[in-house]
Amino acid sequence: MAFKFSVLKTASDSRARLGIIETNHGLIETPVFMPVGTQATVKTMTPDELVDAGAEIILSNTYHLYLRPGSEIIKAAGGLHKFMNWSRPILTDSGGFQIFSLGKLRNITEEGVVFRSHLDGSKHFIGPEESMEIQMELGSDIAMAFDECPPYPADYNYTRQSADLTYRWAKRCKTRHNSSEQALFGIVQGGMYHDLRRTSAYQLGELDFPGYGIGGLSVGEPKPLMYEVLSELIPHMPEDKPRYLMGVGSPDCLIEGVLRGIDMFDCVLPTRIARHGTVMTRKGNLTIRDRPFAKDFQPIEPGCSCYTCKNYSRAYIRHLLKAKEVLGIRLTSIHNVTFLLHLMEDIREAIRSDTLLEFRAKFFAEYAG
Repeated sequence: MAFKFSVLKTASDSRARLGIIETNHGLIETPVFMPVGTQATVKTMTPDELVDAGAEIILSNTYHLYLRPGSEIIKAAGGLHKFMNWSRPILTDSGGFQIFSLGKLRNITEEGVVFRSHLDGSKHFIGPEESMEIQMELGSDIAMAFDECPPYPADYNYTRQSADLTYRWAKRCKTRHNSSEQALFGIVQGGMYHDLRRTSAYQLGELDFPGYGIGGLSVGEPKPLMYEVLSELIPHMPEDKPRYLMGVGSPDCLIEGVLRGIDMFDCVLPTRIARHGTVMTRKGNLTIRDRPFAKDFQPIEPGCSCYTCKNYSRAYIRHLLKAKEVLGIRLTSIHNVTFLLHLMEDIREAIRSDTLLEFRAKFFAEYAG
């Protein structure tokens, strides 16, 4: 299997670093943002549009693809890459977070999780072994270990038991996972408790996964608390493995995460807010559905090189959104995904030139306004 991570440069004034990941489906420059294709599609965008936007890797969802259409169908199609016509790398999550989100529809035991489908109420079971089987059938380049994601807030004892369970499940995942074409990442848990995070990092580090996710953040806690947890945790994680902050994708969090040593991010944010008529700009988000944009004939962001901004005005996009035309949410999605991918390019260039703190100050001075 062609999976290799190399650190190319470390910033002199922070934990930020440039790296490159090699996979069977291509190279990934880090730090990287991964658009989320939950149902084997990044909502409203074609693979060609994702390539044009600069996407080097996307994420798909194990839980959703297990339920529909079923991993056996995707395997029969030749794997997820062929099924969705995406030739670049894919990461699949384990399904743990989605099952956690089901709340009363699931029951967690030592063996795994019994849950009810959100689609039809049917009963299912996924444990570490099942998650590995599903992800190997999907054929992603990177698979994630099956974990339990504790809620926020959660008390110390519950969080400790949850992190211990995640560690035991991680060992079972590693035992069952036998794909030579797929890298398996462990997931560090421990909630907001620094000692539990350190213990989780050390335990999983001893299992020597090719990379590590950081789960259980961006689940409702204040951003300063997330940054504090990252600052305390990162020094205890392996230096030679990629670090993946799961479920985080707002511009401010991307910059702050990179400064603390994060290499990989994913989030549904850019396409989710796009469907509600909100677009990202260097000066902050704009709700383009609002009346002030009815006669605004400039692009979403002057100077942006995305397809949307090169061809359409705010007024036209607002008209499409108000008329409930599908093209409206396609155009806002293309812009938002491109915006975050271009932001990551700028971040990488700032690390390369050792000016990331200057970039951060300039970005936030404008973004706050």
